[in-house]
Amino acid sequence: MNKVVLVTGANSGIGLALCERLLQDTESLQLCLACRNMQRAQAARSALLTSHPSAQVALLQMDTSSISSVLAAAQEVKLRYNRLDCLYLNAGIMPNPQFDVNAFFKGLFSSGIITMFTTGQGILTQKDCVTADSLQEVFATNLFGHFLLIRELEPVLCDAGHTSQLIWTSSSNAHRPAFNLEDMQHQRGTQPYSSSKYASDLLSLALNTHHNKQGLYSSVICPGFVMTNMTYGILPSFPAFLWTLLMPVFWLIRMFCNNFTLNPYNGSEALFWLFKQKPESLDPQAKYHSSTSGLGNNYIQPRKMDIDLETSEALYEQLLHLESEVRKKLKGKQK
Repeated sequence: MNKVVLVTGANSGIGLALCERLLQDTESLQLCLACRNMQRAQAARSALLTSHPSAQVALLQMDTSSISSVLAAAQEVKLRYNRLDCLYLNAGIMPNPQFDVNAFFKGLFSSGIITMFTTGQGILTQKDCVTADSLQEVFATNLFGHFLLIRELEPVLCDAGHTSQLIWTSSSNAHRPAFNLEDMQHQRGTQPYSSSKYASDLLSLALNTHHNKQGLYSSVICPGFVMTNMTYGILPSFPAFLWTLLMPVFWLIRMFCNNFTLNPYNGSEALFWLFKQKPESLDPQAKYHSSTSGLGNNYIQPRKMDIDLETSEALYEQLLHLESEVRKKLKGKQK
């Protein structure tokens, strides 16, 4: 039977590179690109079909920052497919990144230079905003929208005698200090991206606790330092040629730090590798890192996440409570 795979945020960057690799490797595949911008999604689909003319590539309009959009998309998925083999939770934003130049130059001459480059720790903050659903945008887009999608798709993900995978695109920028269970949406902080990615690590663990017996398994990856639109957005006024001039520096750093995957194909290595594994054999507390050697060879590095069962369960319960509140508000508006 054809495997059915849905990828959120599939129209560019790591998501698009993953789709290309999946089609190259698997002939019997039904691929669904879930994207916010349908014009870009159409362009991505056309590019994939150019290299794979006989591929089954469908499109789905979905904005994970919008509750109504997620619910409508999930309903459409259940109408199209009677099961999902793999759901890639890849869509994400880092809006209005602020670059601390002073912290950057201090970091260049410190022992933490590698950590600074690979995680952005200490040099990146963001200004968040509120969605039409009265949720923090980064939290809604990166975490809650995906949580709601999973909840809605349980009928096609949790099927007796059938194993399904959830695969989250997390980050090495997922730091415990950035996350506060009492401020789950990160309304009072300046690192909503880091907070949302740490929360996705916690949620993945909780999903395994609650759904492994139903044949649903969750895993987390880090793509490494990749040059994508999100990366370029960190320094929006940075001239393109300067990024080009920095590439030899990045390649040099990669000789000592395998996190510098640099391009989307390399960054998608862990996403692609997990698709070919038996989900039940994977470590639920490991983050699978895409890594690239100084010679350009790709490989996977599993690393234990800085998470615990108690916090993951507490977050899960809070998300369930928020889901209940959101659904009540939505019903109230519909009346």
